[in-house]
Amino acid sequence: MPIICVGNLSAGGTGKTPMIEYLVSFLKKNHQIAVLSRGYRRKSKGFVLAHPGSDAEELGDEPFQIYSKFPGISIAVDADRQEGIQFLAEKVRPDIILLDDAFQHRKVTAGFNILLTTYDLPYVSDWYLPTGNLRDGIGQAKRANLIIVTKCPSNLTPDERKGMQDRLKPKVHQKVLFSSLSYGLPTSPTRETKSLDFFKGKTFTLVTGIADPAPLIDHLSLAGLTFDHARFKDHHYFSEQELQTLNSKPMVLTTEKDYMRLKGKVEGLFYIPVEHHFLDNDGEVLEREVRDFMKRDF
Repeated sequence: MPIICVGNLSAGGTGKTPMIEYLVSFLKKNHQIAVLSRGYRRKSKGFVLAHPGSDAEELGDEPFQIYSKFPGISIAVDADRQEGIQFLAEKVRPDIILLDDAFQHRKVTAGFNILLTTYDLPYVSDWYLPTGNLRDGIGQAKRANLIIVTKCPSNLTPDERKGMQDRLKPKVHQKVLFSSLSYGLPTSPTRETKSLDFFKGKTFTLVTGIADPAPLIDHLSLAGLTFDHARFKDHHYFSEQELQTLNSKPMVLTTEKDYMRLKGKVEGLFYIPVEHHFLDNDGEVLEREVRDFMKRDF
């Protein structure tokens, strides 16, 4: 069975979930897909297959986000990736399994590895935890088929692309692709969307519980918005007191991932979706590489 792994060498903030969603979007048309994640900070144990009654506490916020957006595919969580793959192969029998954040799992050998790193802090310029953000050796990058540099400036020049490629020193078998973040319109729980201009001159609080909120802050600031920022740790579960405080705010704007833990609990809530926007024709390159992989004899 074909298995594609999306991961990184750092402790987070490279855009793994939007990359999984990108892959799901173009693969689901012709394939039965299963996504397997650890389900970080979920309150359940063992293997769990998403179902209509699932929530962020059972699956974890990121798997629940994917399940909410793509109800027609199979989403599962299991800290033991080998066991999770076996369960999916027996219970679901998908055409392909996408492994979310499994680059460090040496016991699982994916047929195709996609390694993400950010433009501002590529793994070659980082250092190991706790001094830096690396959780794996830089040399492990050699296992990647594709290296995708995320969170790039949208106006990245050819010289800047070449400069990053020179820094990463890809192996002969590796391609280096580039993407930037693309933010959607603020969206309410009823799927009503508002332009950013709607928030101009209004009092609102930005709530983030993600590894790197800086790009979103820049996006809102460049749009001329002023706001309070309530920053929490990645995957933070909000206490009753924190929810009471947020409910005292006139409006709350948050990330799509945080929304999975806040919806139904906070009034006046909007979230901003985010996705990868590939530079030049790099999206076509990614899709072609994945399709070629899917044509192999498994």
